[in-house]
Amino acid sequence: MSAGVLFDAPGPKARRRNRIYAVAGTAAILALIAFVVLRLQGKGQFAGYMWDLFQYAGIQQRIEDGLVATLKAFALAAVGSLVLGALLAAGRLSDHRAVRWVATAVVEFFRALPLLILIFVLYASVFAPFWALVLGLTLYNGCVQAEVFRAGVNAVPRGQTEAAYALGMRKSQVMATVLIPQAVRSMLPTIISQLVVTLKDTSLGFIITYEELLYAGRLVASNTVTRGGYPYVPVVIVIGTVYIAMCLALSALAQWIERRGRRSRKGVVPVPAEADAVVAQAE
Repeated sequence: MSAGVLFDAPGPKARRRNRIYAVAGTAAILALIAFVVLRLQGKGQFAGYMWDLFQYAGIQQRIEDGLVATLKAFALAAVGSLVLGALLAAGRLSDHRAVRWVATAVVEFFRALPLLILIFVLYASVFAPFWALVLGLTLYNGCVQAEVFRAGVNAVPRGQTEAAYALGMRKSQVMATVLIPQAVRSMLPTIISQLVVTLKDTSLGFIITYEELLYAGRLVASNTVTRGGYPYVPVVIVIGTVYIAMCLALSALAQWIERRGRRSRKGVVPVPAEADAVVAQAE
């Protein structure tokens, strides 16, 4: 039986073969993970003394400073990318051909340029590491967010735009009060996903010696010697856990905002007809 236009639903043999492939692939991945863990265990990377360094106040302070530096760069880059994305999206949707061409050229250029190269070029242009990282993240992610906003605006039903123009609104009013609020609500998961990418990309500051979380972790691992060697694996596990926690917190915030938006769109509960009759009799 056909399940869609582009493919047919798998038959009994295909489903059985897919299950075999899935089980075999899962077993291979688990075997690889077990092999890596056993190798690291054999080298003492999971021994208790390898984790003692996290008890020292100096180590904790260095990791905390790296976390603060990461969040500071992310906060500025997130705000900057959203503002830049909105401006570029407005430019790409402009009625003026020259404005559309300029906005399109900027978006396509910075989306095609690898982020690491962009950050390094800004750093080499006598920018401080912090500003090189923030500007690089803002330019790249702002261009990506511009395409997200543009797609969201284009997805709003055309009838809403026509109704707004019929009420005498100017295009700027239509964009600000009708199109953009609906586009943001519909594209919120994609916007937050790109913000999560922005948060993770702050680790690229490691390349230009910006003392963010990953850079702090490298200093801790390379400057601490235990009887089992350098504690790279424990530091990677701790730093990775912090990154995962930050990304999960950002995703949870997005879900909360989305739930609040859904509740606000429900509007006022209509009064039942029976209540209208009671009010009429009272009058």
